[in-house]
Amino acid sequence: MVKPGPVGARFASPTAVGRVHQLFGFLEPLHVALLSASLAICLYIAVGGRARRFRLVLQTRTTRCVLALACWMVLSIPGALWPGGAFQMFTGEFGKTVVMYLVLAAALRGFLDVERVAFVYLLSAGIYAAVILARFQVGAEQWRLGSLYYYDANEFATLAVMSVPLGVYFMVRPRPLWRRLVSGTAVALLAVGFVWAGSRGGFLALLAVAVFLLVRYRGIHVRWRALTTALLALVFAATTTDTYWEKMSTILQPKDDYNVTGEQGRVKVWKRGLGYMLQHPVLGVGANNFATAEGTISPLARNATAGRGVKWSVAHNSFLQIGAELGVPGLIFFVVMMGSAFGALRAVQRTRLRWAPGERSPPTVQLAQALTAALVGYLVGGFFLSLAYRDLLYTLLALVVALRKSVALAAASVTSSPFRTGPLT
Repeated sequence: MVKPGPVGARFASPTAVGRVHQLFGFLEPLHVALLSASLAICLYIAVGGRARRFRLVLQTRTTRCVLALACWMVLSIPGALWPGGAFQMFTGEFGKTVVMYLVLAAALRGFLDVERVAFVYLLSAGIYAAVILARFQVGAEQWRLGSLYYYDANEFATLAVMSVPLGVYFMVRPRPLWRRLVSGTAVALLAVGFVWAGSRGGFLALLAVAVFLLVRYRGIHVRWRALTTALLALVFAATTTDTYWEKMSTILQPKDDYNVTGEQGRVKVWKRGLGYMLQHPVLGVGANNFATAEGTISPLARNATAGRGVKWSVAHNSFLQIGAELGVPGLIFFVVMMGSAFGALRAVQRTRLRWAPGERSPPTVQLAQALTAALVGYLVGGFFLSLAYRDLLYTLLALVVALRKSVALAAASVTSSPFRTGPLT
């Protein structure tokens, strides 16, 4: 039987993560993002069910931190350097993101629902990769991608890294075969797109995720981990160029990098961002106001000569983005939110549930480890990018909370869930 609530949640994911309405121009007049979000909310409200306990979602520390961030963002609006920008960030992006986070986390009734939406997350990223590979070109003169649809090349690289662990999970699941084939194709497309992105921060994120998959992803047999790594290495060998490796090698030579030496490089921007947070420790400079701070109150702006412009840089770091824009409390909410998500996934892995014969561990544990790897990818990639308010993170967090909720309900009641505690009989 098809569950309307989870179906609505699956409709929302492609627009939030894969931006399909921006990839295909004929969808823009249809306002697909608004329609899919409205459909998800309406179906969630219309369909009852005790397994979808909204109270249980609100009780999680992750959700409380998400709501605290939203409230703090609202409080920052009146005193923001540019109140209009802060208001627009809340009403135009983050407020909608929080609503969809709540709908996703609450609407997913059980493990299978979480698994399906996780697959849609992967599929959305794979479709995005396929479109940019078809519409953009790289070559000798332009060795990497630049501005894309909604994301830029660096942001897409982080999305690709976050999606690969989900692809690995679905590739090794025993059935259905079509899903395994689609997942393998999506991972291959994401790998090629990742190479074309040419992101050094993304490369570091990929290394971190690869190490996690090889060492910590114990839910699947080591041969599958080694095979997946070998396949990704094969894709890299077939698509990378000498220019790519030359650019990646600069990671080992930071002293010669403009990000370290230049006034507009990341290190100097981070130092100024730390200064904004210390100057405005309670409410920050306002959401979506980091660039405004760079152009108005930064030392560069104060010391700029008449007639010479100043670059209005973004934070290039999700943690400093939050700290500078929402103050120390906002940074605390963000850090606790991320930490609690990892804690929820550890709790899932500690819960004993039944699983099918022949599998190395329960599918809940395997998915929890895949989501952990995805969050690791975000932490490393997001350290070099301004991704603190993006759907690609909060959709993932909703999956984490929904998985924790479904496992808790399954463990608490053996009569209302397909899972049983204890060994198989």
